[in-house]
Amino acid sequence: EAMRRAGRLAAETLDFITPHVKPGVTTGELDRLCHGFTEDRGAISAPLNYRGFPKSICTSVNHVVCHGIPDDAKKLKNGDIMNLDITVRTPDGYHGDSSVMFVVGNTIQGERLCRITQECLYKSIALVKPGVRLSELARVIQQHAEAHGYSVVRDFCGHGLGRLFHDAPNVLHFGEYGSGPVIEEGMFFTIEPMLNIGKPGVKILNDGWTAVTRDKTLSAQFEHSVGVTKDGVDIFTKSPAGLDQPPCG
Repeated sequence: EAMRRAGRLAAETLDFITPHVKPGVTTGELDRLCHGFTEDRGAISAPLNYRGFPKSICTSVNHVVCHGIPDDAKKLKNGDIMNLDITVRTPDGYHGDSSVMFVVGNTIQGERLCRITQECLYKSIALVKPGVRLSELARVIQQHAEAHGYSVVRDFCGHGLGRLFHDAPNVLHFGEYGSGPVIEEGMFFTIEPMLNIGKPGVKILNDGWTAVTRDKTLSAQFEHSVGVTKDGVDIFTKSPAGLDQPPCG
């Protein structure tokens, strides 16, 4: 129940910020809005000061794969795509972690990448139940991505969470079928596939956080926090407003 509350707050934060994501807004303004929304509900933005991260959310635009740092210098423009990654820590110490892609204006290439990335997420979630290996989730993600001509980022993965922001197990989005841990009832973890239009290689910029595609092609990511039930899965970060597919549905 604590994880459901944390996940719901993360989802509510994403629902709240959705109408603010439009051409002309800065990622710094989005950061301030999300921080205020979380704080007003008695929670903490978990990324802020986590291992030195300077902001409350991650905003990863176009060829930024993940961990983009919000600022007031760059305004979103028509044709951009952006991943907005939210993690909240509730007063009782539990984490809710989720991210979605936003398509700013019109971009056929970007919209398609976002749609396929989101499909990878939901195809993998559909497999979650006790007795299934995590590598089965990875296989369906990799197969679906590569069938559409995209590559899966190898450098980052999903993770366990609860009272800790990042915990075991590591949830890979690629790899050898039949390997890795077996899913058990009561596990909490994120699934967060990252797909690139080009090759899977990434590099970290001098700020120590921002990961970008080496070939400067577009990248997309979707993420949910889930819990394993007796016979299936509970998506903790499902949108209360029904915006689970903003605006790529």
